[in-house]
Amino acid sequence: MTFSAITHDLQRELRSNMPQIRFLLQKTPALAFTTINEISAKVGKKYNLSLSLNFPDRGKIEDFESYGTENIGMVIDKFRKTFPIKRELIKSKASEIFGSAKIQDAYMYEGKEGIRVVLDSGRLDILPASLHVWIKFDKKVIEFCDWLLANCYQLKPGVKGAESEVSS
Repeated sequence: MTFSAITHDLQRELRSNMPQIRFLLQKTPALAFTTINEISAKVGKKYNLSLSLNFPDRGKIEDFESYGTENIGMVIDKFRKTFPIKRELIKSKASEIFGSAKIQDAYMYEGKEGIRVVLDSGRLDILPASLHVWIKFDKKVIEFCDWLLANCYQLKPGVKGAESEVSS
């Protein structure tokens, strides 16, 4: 399944629950946050992954239009410590799509590996187990994340969950 399809589904579900979310934000913001992530988890479950929205800046939760279009986390295989493809291939694809982005190894400890792509407007943290997008989705971000889900996380359109076996 593609990143764009998953996030489109998430956005649709969040929009359909917006009256409830807005009401909860006025009364109990913590409950609104919980509800938003329950909706995200429900959508993620359809694709056999854990999906969550993050609100890194104070007041960001009030930006209803941004729900599902930025600051998203996907845990695909929580036990995977290494990428099923060469890390250099991921870095090369990031460089091809984003050009002048700062691309660096990250989270490299205890036999784990990861990559951080830093752009002017945010970053992507790419780990063998998960993908964290701390940036507003644009055409390039969606293209790269679609590529990651198909090639790095091995999620294919129409197939729920990763095709690779759980590794330890």
